[in-house]
Amino acid sequence: MAGHSHWANIKHKKAANDAKRGKVWSKVSRALIVAAKNGGGDPDQNLTLRYAIEKAKEANLSKDTFANAIKKGTGDLDGQEFVDVLYEGYGSGGIAIMAQSLTDNRNRTAPEIRRIFEKRAGTLGATGCVSYMFAKKGIFVIEAEGKDEDEVMEIALDAGADDFNAEGITFEITCEAGSFDSIKQVLSDKGIETAVAELSMIAEDNIEITDEDQARKILGLIDDLEDHDDVQDVYANFDISEALAEKIEG
Repeated sequence: MAGHSHWANIKHKKAANDAKRGKVWSKVSRALIVAAKNGGGDPDQNLTLRYAIEKAKEANLSKDTFANAIKKGTGDLDGQEFVDVLYEGYGSGGIAIMAQSLTDNRNRTAPEIRRIFEKRAGTLGATGCVSYMFAKKGIFVIEAEGKDEDEVMEIALDAGADDFNAEGITFEITCEAGSFDSIKQVLSDKGIETAVAELSMIAEDNIEITDEDQARKILGLIDDLEDHDDVQDVYANFDISEALAEKIEG
């Protein structure tokens, strides 16, 4: 898991920029609709909905808008029907990539996702071709400046974290999905702010990318997938230095 915080930090910066665009509101609204449809409209009883509400708030979605999205999910308001589809494939150099999507038309979305993979030297694969490489985990990234590493590590491990790594200017904490809420609460109670706090699909082993051309293809593929209206999250089993990523993004 070491090194994952580099990519987590990059994704966090990208998400902050994406939040300025209206497209992210459509995506979080879909997540609210599906979460409410599958588990009901009470976030205290529906963990998936609670996470979706948190993401909606982070994206500055208005209370009225996410309340209406929940009502659409529960059937109290008319709305589109979305289904959850996981697209799996390979990027340049055999990097495993998954795109978690919510679509109202599989026949439209699948060929569009295939074209995105092929455009960036990748291949859309069959269901299950790469998902076995990933496990659902909680991840926290904390800015290290002004914090005592031993103290933060002790707090995290005592709260139930599986792993703690100091990665340059950040600390990275990983945990089982079931421990995510409790660790998040402990960190909040201790006044420890997180740059990243999310449930994610984490690869058991990451491949380090150092070749600039390959990195451009992989980051370009991920950008294109994330830009697709139906794609909610993208996961991959690579690591890349912030310096190389910033060189490419710059």
